[in-house]
Amino acid sequence: MTYDIAIVGGGIVGGATLYKLQTKYPHLKIVLIEKEEKLADHQTGHNSGVIHSGLYYKPGSLKAKNCIEGRHELVAFAKEHNIAHDVCGKVVVATDESELPFMEKIYNIGLENKIEGLKKLTGEQVKEHEPYVEAIAGLLVPCTGIIDFVGATNKMVELALKTQKDSKLLLGNTVLSVAMNESDKVSTIMTNKESIKAKNVVFCAGLQADRLAKMDGVDLKERVVGFRGDYYELTEQGMHKVKHLIYPVPNPDFPFLGVHFTRMTNGDIECGPNAVFTFKREGYGKTDFSLRDTWDALTYKGTWKLFFKNMRFGINEYRRAFSKKLFLKTLQRMIPSLTMDDLKPGRAGVRALLLRQDGDTRDDFRIEYHGNAIHVLNAPSPAATASLAIGGYITDKAEEHFNLK
Repeated sequence: MTYDIAIVGGGIVGGATLYKLQTKYPHLKIVLIEKEEKLADHQTGHNSGVIHSGLYYKPGSLKAKNCIEGRHELVAFAKEHNIAHDVCGKVVVATDESELPFMEKIYNIGLENKIEGLKKLTGEQVKEHEPYVEAIAGLLVPCTGIIDFVGATNKMVELALKTQKDSKLLLGNTVLSVAMNESDKVSTIMTNKESIKAKNVVFCAGLQADRLAKMDGVDLKERVVGFRGDYYELTEQGMHKVKHLIYPVPNPDFPFLGVHFTRMTNGDIECGPNAVFTFKREGYGKTDFSLRDTWDALTYKGTWKLFFKNMRFGINEYRRAFSKKLFLKTLQRMIPSLTMDDLKPGRAGVRALLLRQDGDTRDDFRIEYHGNAIHVLNAPSPAATASLAIGGYITDKAEEHFNLK
């Protein structure tokens, strides 16, 4: 069979793209190719499960637009299909006077992005929402929530495959090569298990996005660099100290939101993540190592530019990755009453960033076209929240680029 479209990558962006394409074009035969034995096994399944509001993103950017649209779609999808979720709200808290100008900036961005219910809080008002937090000011963001992103991904794919009997999910298929036949413009995708033919291809490869783009002939100057985030969990004796979601004011020079508290859909409370350079793109242990991944990252000038620009920040993050005491100290800035006995080791995730050659990590979502292919080259947080909007965006572009009917 020659498929109308092949989608490479079974995270939530790939799943949402399949769902949106198949819903709009139920007659098309689409195949979703995923190298792991289950869907959503990397970034989607290892993030903090937060439905982001759109508070932090530059107004008018793809991140802002798709996060806000995607959040509304995702919550509606979760309600309709019984995906575990809770729009529980969060507080962003300032614990030092130096953070107040940044908090004001975030507040103004939130107003421009029309974040529903956004409200300034005094330190006393923060305590009404989170009694154990010590803050001098805060922001209430009631439209932030939590969700089971893995469950959402599986449901999107399940619904898409029910729509068209000839569409297919191929798990455990690692793409080894992609080549387009010039005579019929059909691509042959070779995996470790089989050969797949498709008229058009959409790549949603996350941590491997740059490698698959180059495999497809894209002249890509940037590289994906991975950052591991470690989490702790609150023990039973500490869980009562967090009611919903608690975030610090983020460092405006770094693309991460800082160590925060997240109440998960199963009731657990996670604390994290930190952000450290990882020596393995899909490595979730502190000592995981891949020679290829390390070589690719450390022979790229953008990595070193990032290191030199953020040397002090990076060293502190590494120290904290290996010290529970330092991790606790960071958390105590918001909740001073936390103790070592309130924390136990949790899981880890790796975030893919398409790092510019000058070391800048603050790139927008980036989607490019090459031949008969669409490449999602950069889709870090809030891509999971924005997934249905991104899937819709790709569907619109595919309609034009692939001449879909």
